[in-house]
Amino acid sequence: MSIPTATYRIQFRNGMTFDRAAGLVPYMKKLGISHLYASPVFTATADSTHGYDVTDANEIDPSIGGRAGFDRMVAALKQAGLGLILDIVPNHMATSLENAWWRDVIEHGEQSRYARHFDIDWSRPLTLPFLGDTFEAVLENGEISVKRDPASGKPAFVYYDNYYPLTPASWQGREAEVLALSDNAALAELHQRQPYRLMSWRDAPRDLSYRRFFEITGLAGVRVEDEAVFDDTHRLILELVRSGAVDGLRVDHVDGLADPKGYLERLRQQAGPDCYITVEKILGKGEHIPDDWPISGTTGYEFIAALSDVLVDDDNIDRLRHAYEEVVGEAVDMRAELRKAKLLMVDRNFEGEFTTLLRLAGEIARADGVAPEEDTLRAALRELLVAFPVYRTYGTAEGLTQADATLLQKVVLKLTASDHAPDAQALDVVTRILSGEVAEAARHDAATFRTRFQQLTGPLMAKSVEDTLFFRQHMELALNEVGAEPMRRTFSLTRFHDEMKTRRERQPDALSGTSTHDTKRGEDARARLYTLTEAPERWAECVARWRQMNQTKVVFLNDGTAPKGVDTWMLYQALAGVWPTTLAPDDTAGLAELETRFLDFVEKALREAKLRTDWVDTNDAYEKAVLDYARHLLSPDNQDFLQDFVASLAPFMRAGLVNSLTQTVIKLTAPGVPDIYQGSEALNFSLVDPDNRRDPDFPALEQMLDHENPGGLYAVESWLSGELKQHVIHNVLTLRQQNPALFRRGDYLPLAAQGEHADNVIAYARTDSRDALIVIAPRLVFSALDGSVAGPHAERWAGTSIALPPALANRRYRDLLTGETLEPGDHIDPGSVARNGAVILISV
Repeated sequence: MSIPTATYRIQFRNGMTFDRAAGLVPYMKKLGISHLYASPVFTATADSTHGYDVTDANEIDPSIGGRAGFDRMVAALKQAGLGLILDIVPNHMATSLENAWWRDVIEHGEQSRYARHFDIDWSRPLTLPFLGDTFEAVLENGEISVKRDPASGKPAFVYYDNYYPLTPASWQGREAEVLALSDNAALAELHQRQPYRLMSWRDAPRDLSYRRFFEITGLAGVRVEDEAVFDDTHRLILELVRSGAVDGLRVDHVDGLADPKGYLERLRQQAGPDCYITVEKILGKGEHIPDDWPISGTTGYEFIAALSDVLVDDDNIDRLRHAYEEVVGEAVDMRAELRKAKLLMVDRNFEGEFTTLLRLAGEIARADGVAPEEDTLRAALRELLVAFPVYRTYGTAEGLTQADATLLQKVVLKLTASDHAPDAQALDVVTRILSGEVAEAARHDAATFRTRFQQLTGPLMAKSVEDTLFFRQHMELALNEVGAEPMRRTFSLTRFHDEMKTRRERQPDALSGTSTHDTKRGEDARARLYTLTEAPERWAECVARWRQMNQTKVVFLNDGTAPKGVDTWMLYQALAGVWPTTLAPDDTAGLAELETRFLDFVEKALREAKLRTDWVDTNDAYEKAVLDYARHLLSPDNQDFLQDFVASLAPFMRAGLVNSLTQTVIKLTAPGVPDIYQGSEALNFSLVDPDNRRDPDFPALEQMLDHENPGGLYAVESWLSGELKQHVIHNVLTLRQQNPALFRRGDYLPLAAQGEHADNVIAYARTDSRDALIVIAPRLVFSALDGSVAGPHAERWAGTSIALPPALANRRYRDLLTGETLEPGDHIDPGSVARNGAVILISV
């Protein structure tokens, strides 16, 4: 198997085509990339900005260059010696009329060849929740009619620009009569004859006949557990792998599949042993990828979470928490807040999925001779879902694995002893169904229940934590990241080192990302915001002062002030994270550009919180008040605030740039395959999607890599532009290509610092039988930068020493970042070697 030494993620669409990507190959090669890592490239909906809404899994999307453009890009990659990794989407496809399979299912219902391709409950008509109101209401309003579909020539229900085909039996032999229908009663009767029901989008959460991707009705689950469906959806994917055009696959949302292990085994069998395969999978605290999955690892969300152990000041974070809670007006109980978010998801957003589970559980219980009251059973099922601590278990039709059975038992014991313990008998019923301890006649239904339960816990966790709780609680936005642990915890270097040793043992070939198309903010915004934990009182004083300066823009509404104090804490912190390093307070054009991005983020943040407004029922007055407040923050006329904000942000910005360098060095040298998200080789201060999917300025990145800075690589300008970060990546990736075994299988050895500034350094080594690499990087340096991010740095580590074990001592090393040669003996004094920040020493 060809394991990448480094990947470069490119988002196709939004102006990025195969030919443009082919033109970037020389740049990627020079940067040190081994594999281009492509977002989904198969045909998606016409307005897709991301490609995850696939309409044809066996066609390369013409909008980004089609098969010919794809082949040209592959040829350019091969000529340069680079490989290609494709992001594939086996879990779902678009419920769009552009999707020929879905359209066929609409037209022919259960008789369609593709009826079993999608995860549809055929005990009732297919639900199509794409009307603005109920079918009866839109019919009464004259918004629906029967016309000939201009694409097929067949009669169809027309709703605005959408043509929903009529099933042939309802019109063949009386085509003219059907096309002439205008009476509402006749149209309603014709609708009843279809294998589908047009319905309001508002009814989707409670009444849907197909499995969705999370809560997105526009994406229908695909049954890849069926061998024929797998073959139909992977025909082109496997052709590309077998031909050598594609070297690796990234499996999107593996937890959504009915049987992830079974799918991955089939994929491995069909793709062959040489295909590099990773999965998008969020791991809970202490959770690991199952040992028997035939993959190289995850896409690396857990790596992002691990970096917080290095860059968060655990000694001071409680003071930041106290300052935040003073603004909130009360202590925040995160467990209670998570419970509220999960209950909202179960009761509202996933009401239909929950109701299906409840119905199944009741039928199985009755067949098994046990019949708890429905309300009692409902409460037990609800509490078990809310109590589930990980994204899912991996039971199959045969039952739960031993590991999952043990996990379930622990969850049940903890739930039983909690304040929310449900009826013991009802909980036992649900537990036995999940475990398969039911009568023989109920085993099939129990397996269905188990699969549905497992397919719900993941979306429930994701929407509760990532897309609700993390938009409600704002103490430290850098910690509100995909894959992060929402509960209060300690942060320590010991924990980080332990995580890296485990990573080296269990998934050394997994991707190590720091930014993705799904992260809540760019890696450099996160690095900057970590510094709030180093100066919590200073940050709190800033927020209090800024709130006072902008107090006149607070509005009093019927449901309270807008924005509230907790809203402003979030706004100022988000603005601090996204602020460009060189944006001046009087740069009118720059402020306008930032305002557009920032207001889009604010609207999304308010709606995702689901407190005073949301996507279903917007609170226009509240949203307008907060958006007007945010708009005022970036108004060129608000110079008193802007000047104060930029000046106050400066020390956080400097410390954030040092954090950025440190997390970059760690990503490049710790166990795992470093993944560079497009543009993040420089500075990435993006906000949540779609902001993080913007097209980078590639010409500027190429020019910067070729640039010789007369002031030196470590000059202030190089830090502020991202040039330093880019050149560090270039240097280390070149070394990785020269020493792949060291980085892939080399031991991970933590190194302890002693002395006055021991807490301000992280150090470790990578070693194998031949080579040794020593990494030393700064941390928690907010109070030590003295007004400049540039060197010299010696005094920051004065009196600090790192002892070297015999395997590392008395060797000759070259500093990869400066080119200097040194022989440190049995210890290293960071202050004497780290004149410009981090140190990466390779034995020579």
